[in-house]
Amino acid sequence: MRSLRLALVAVLTLMFVAAPAQAVNGTARSAPTFNGTVYAIAYRGSTVYVGGSFTKASWGGRTYPRLRLAAFDARTGELLGWSPAADSTVRALAATAGGVYAAGYFHSVAGQKRDSIAQLDPVTGAVGRFNHAVDGTPYALAAGNGRLYLGGSFTAVNGSKRRNLAAFSLATGRLDRAWRAHADDRVHTLAVTGAQLFLGGAFHKVNGVSSTLRLAAVSGRTGVLDPYFRPKVTAEVNAIAVDGSRVYAATGGQGGRAVAYNALDGSMRWQRVFDGDAVAITTLNGVTYVGGHFDRACLTPRNGPQGTCLDGSMPRVKLAAMTGAGRLTAWAPQANGVIGVRVLSANPAGTISAGGDFTTIGGAEHPRFAVLTGSA
Repeated sequence: MRSLRLALVAVLTLMFVAAPAQAVNGTARSAPTFNGTVYAIAYRGSTVYVGGSFTKASWGGRTYPRLRLAAFDARTGELLGWSPAADSTVRALAATAGGVYAAGYFHSVAGQKRDSIAQLDPVTGAVGRFNHAVDGTPYALAAGNGRLYLGGSFTAVNGSKRRNLAAFSLATGRLDRAWRAHADDRVHTLAVTGAQLFLGGAFHKVNGVSSTLRLAAVSGRTGVLDPYFRPKVTAEVNAIAVDGSRVYAATGGQGGRAVAYNALDGSMRWQRVFDGDAVAITTLNGVTYVGGHFDRACLTPRNGPQGTCLDGSMPRVKLAAMTGAGRLTAWAPQANGVIGVRVLSANPAGTISAGGDFTTIGGAEHPRFAVLTGSA
């Protein structure tokens, strides 16, 4: 019986592990590091913007004050002078042609009063006129369709009822009063593709409609619910990414999962189970990258208490990658820490940025942030 089980594990390993050339190679490039948690990453051209709870950034052997917001050159890794100071944690960032938007727990940025959400000049860091009062806590930002979308745990914006979702005009900065999508519980994550806005979180209903549990899609232009996208999600959604005809979700639960869904109807394409929560997810060149609290990737979807893999596993400490068919690749940069990775973002130039609570990647010192290089 033991020999049969070992043979089964060997077969499953061959089935679920693909060639490493399909993923970035995991080598960390030069980039700033931080003295506190990194929650948010956004790209704008060759500039990378970072948000979190940190108060200092380190680069080139020196330490610089950076109060919860920072930026660096994606080509060289050099820390830039961009340093608008937020008085509390930044949880989300979105970069557009017109500026960089930040959301979080703060009440002032660069000495200007801003309640939980602000617009910043992408070069100088100066605070824009965009100014709104949010009753609650923002967790997510996304931009598209001429709008900035906000998700979180809030009840109103500027005194107007908005339940966990809101949209603003990028042209005028005003609250879009016609866009009235809403969710009955927390929205953790947002992603735009074309005219659709995908949202994930802890909610049970979107726009009052059942069967929209934890992952749903609405029109980015009107807020009307997509009647066809109906995925079956078994646990709270922590992060989502979109890539062509697929939507990818990182979830918690009994262990964590990275799941690929058909963007049209929500049918499952594949899933990968881990022994801890999946918290971050992104895609690049057909490969899906996931980060979180896990230490191992299960060889089958079966797991038990505390996420224990029941049919064998492969070590993947806080970071893993899957092919377009859902097979585990050999990419394994290995971050440390209990919480591990909180956010992943893909640069079209071919790198993956990781942020969180880790202090090492592959055994080398990279406190709370690392840029992982692309394969040849």
